[in-house]
Amino acid sequence: MSPALPPAAGGTAGAEDTLSVPVTAVIPPTTIDALLDRYEAILFDAYGVLVHAGGPLPGAADLIARLNREGRRYFVVTNDASKRPDTAARRYQRFGLPLDASRILTSGMLLVPHFAAYGLVGRRCTVLGPPDSARYVEDAGGVVVPPDERFDVLVIGDESGFPFMEWADAALSSLFEAIDAGRDVHLVVPNPDLIYPAGSGFGFAAGTIANMFEGALALRYPGRADLRFVRLGKPNTPIFEDAVRRAGTGRVVMIGDQLETDIKGARAAGLDAVWIQTGVTQEIPATTPEHLRPTWRMSGLVSDVDHPGHPDHPGMIPVVR
Repeated sequence: MSPALPPAAGGTAGAEDTLSVPVTAVIPPTTIDALLDRYEAILFDAYGVLVHAGGPLPGAADLIARLNREGRRYFVVTNDASKRPDTAARRYQRFGLPLDASRILTSGMLLVPHFAAYGLVGRRCTVLGPPDSARYVEDAGGVVVPPDERFDVLVIGDESGFPFMEWADAALSSLFEAIDAGRDVHLVVPNPDLIYPAGSGFGFAAGTIANMFEGALALRYPGRADLRFVRLGKPNTPIFEDAVRRAGTGRVVMIGDQLETDIKGARAAGLDAVWIQTGVTQEIPATTPEHLRPTWRMSGLVSDVDHPGHPDHPGMIPVVR
């Protein structure tokens, strides 16, 4: 159940007063301990919450070790479709996070039901992405072919791990050739993310590559609204529904760093959501609509807020600053 949000100081605020109050002023703070007391299972985003491109974020390794030790229910729910769960688990383990592959749910895993639903099993597929992205497609029943050959399905699995410009140019040329010949090509991107935190900076994600292709398609085929990618991962609800099913409880909370994927997706799936300030989204504008607003906020997995005397500790009464 979402907490009741306090009114602005001085009583009930009017529309102008509401817009002047930062959203963070009325989102209660929380801590990991408080979440474990309230919920039976926790879902974590990966990038910006547990790790960035260069390694683990502060407190991540200790937290995962604690959850394992205490037998807690949790999953990593990630839009990354460049690594299969076993590959991702080995990478996390090198970072010191004792994560098992069974704890990792990726957007690439959504290709299996997607291919079945759209009759794509056995179809020729070009995959922009590293080998694991291609393996996701093969797991779904697709036949992977090079981007300069005729294909029925174009899958954008990632933005790196392959000769990007060479393959992207070849795929775009083959795609135009197919459309000019009147053939249907199914376009799908498991990861709708636009950017991701990469160490001290940021990088473009697969969703941006899909936008790039859609821009080229709109330029060459104006008015063809059908030439768009199907986006599978967060904020779409299937990945959350799968996580809740695996957790075996409805008392689940999602911890994520992006409003448009983690928070929006969790809220759409009927889950409470925690916005953590260690990733992409650094502030929440006052005009942010309700469906993008988190239930709770955290500055990090570990922070000064964890100390009972801190004014943002969940034991303290939230105040408007």
